[in-house]
Amino acid sequence: MTNTASLSCPTCARPLTITRYRCEPCNLSVEGSIELPPLAKLSHEEQSFVTAFVRSHGSIKRMEAVFGISYPTVKNKLNAISRKLDAAVQVPDNRDKILDRLQKGEITVPEALKLLEETENS
Repeated sequence: MTNTASLSCPTCARPLTITRYRCEPCNLSVEGSIELPPLAKLSHEEQSFVTAFVRSHGSIKRMEAVFGISYPTVKNKLNAISRKLDAAVQVPDNRDKILDRLQKGEITVPEALKLLEETENS
């Protein structure tokens, strides 16, 4: 069984929250607030486009042929998908990384202060 359900509410169009996964053969259920990976948040059409791009080893010429679209159209679609993925993935800044290292005991307070100062000056 494939999952082709929309990730948006059919009434208000807001994102749906996945709260339960179930394995039918095992009768096992996992419940809670389940975060989807960024690629799963793309529309079915966008996922198909990304899949084709990977299968074509990133060849825009091949994408032109497969989809019957121009080079600029391929680039525009890739840029739009890239913007969605960039918005979905929050990369921690250097300050957060330094504070995380300090909390884990990987560095001392004076080392953390020095690194934070260097980060602000760069």
